Amino acid sequence: MASTHKVPDILNVVKSSAPYSHVVQHENMLYVSGITGMDYEKGKLAGSDFESQARQAFVNISKILIECGSHMSKVIKTTVFLCDAENFEEMNNLYKEYFPKNPPARSTPIVGLPIDTLHISIECVAYIDRKSVV
Repeated sequence: MASTHKVPDILNVVKSSAPYSHVVQHENMLYVSGITGMDYEKGKLAGSDFESQARQAFVNISKILIECGSHMSKVIKTTVFLCDAENFEEMNNLYKEYFPKNPPARSTPIVGLPIDTLHISIECVAYIDRKSVV
């Protein structure tokens, strides 16, 4: 029997017309696509600076995980895409804030993002406790 995945309804967290899923669930695993510093409630970036966007990206991921029955403490892998290596230390400080104990594995490539005003995009893999799996 082929296993399938589902796309959780997170429209109250992330509003987008992008042609991909922001999160996919397979069994008790969640795969979160690259999340930026967009303030979805206001419909614009949280700010023009790195810290504002990075904080908002972490907040967005947290909201998505909670909506799907998980939590930041259940993240096992992240990829943090930075546009500027100069922001690496500041990102590390924020990472410690959002993952204070047993931080997940991480890759941090320096990339160009499709919108010039973006400073960061974060994707992650997290798990859901078996008792919470629908």
